[in-house]
Amino acid sequence: MSAPPMETLRKWIQALWFFLTNGFWGFPVSGTLYQGPLKVLCSPGLNCYSCPAATTFCPIGSLQQLLMGVRLSLQAGQIYVGTYVLGCMGLLGTLCGRFICGWACPFGLLQEWLHRIPSPKYGVPRVLRWGKYLVLLLMVVVLPLVVVDSFGMGKPWFCKFLCPAGTLEAGVPMLLLSPDLRPAAGLLYLHKLIVLIAVLLWSVVSSRPFCRTLCPLGAFYGLFNRFSLIQLKFNADACTKCGACRRVCPVDIRVEQTPNSAECIRCLRCCTEVCPTGALTLDIAGFGVRMTPSAPAASDEPIQQGARS
Repeated sequence: MSAPPMETLRKWIQALWFFLTNGFWGFPVSGTLYQGPLKVLCSPGLNCYSCPAATTFCPIGSLQQLLMGVRLSLQAGQIYVGTYVLGCMGLLGTLCGRFICGWACPFGLLQEWLHRIPSPKYGVPRVLRWGKYLVLLLMVVVLPLVVVDSFGMGKPWFCKFLCPAGTLEAGVPMLLLSPDLRPAAGLLYLHKLIVLIAVLLWSVVSSRPFCRTLCPLGAFYGLFNRFSLIQLKFNADACTKCGACRRVCPVDIRVEQTPNSAECIRCLRCCTEVCPTGALTLDIAGFGVRMTPSAPAASDEPIQQGARS
């Protein structure tokens, strides 16, 4: 069966964003990272700065770089506020919320591809969703600020010890491109490789597990979901409680109860392609957009009881 029109459009836009933020395909010849003028632009999704093909910077990586140098700059009598980095993240969150996760994040797209591999499918326990907020608070904010070396400089804890996107996009390609770096790949690289493999395997059996449990950028954007310019509107009078929206939701939320949940990635699968009565509609900056619903489709996987957010 062919994909519904909105889902097809979303896949094309996801692919477009992947190539826009990773457009330097001359790296196999140059053997270096892209350092052109586009590298000052903020990538909306999780996209490693050190990826050889990356043409933009990662907002989470840049935020860590800002925070890990705060103590050092204060010791030197200087204060760097980082208005550009914070402003980019805040603007993207205010405009879109987690719409970015569903439409513009390369690592989210990879997880969706992997989940299409035939296999048993499982839900993600609700309690694990809080993991991404802990990662944002501790590994992105607190540890880079508090744990510093003798010079007063912190570490990019999330990038260095956890981020699977960075390992896939930067760690593995750079070792392939630069044989001289291979002897330096020790236990830390092995640890990151194990994290990457675990996330990729988990993505086969569960829908977007990294986004839902560990991604600090998703946690940040989720804080804006309830008041971003892109919203979902629910008309209870039009709802027949058929459950079609819940069956296709990739992040297992009760759409009819919390249409603007911090977990919602705004994929629009349920409100534009499945809801037979149009009870769920898209609202952009106060303007309602009612999509023409298609006939309810059979679910790819059953509702996972106890895993809904």
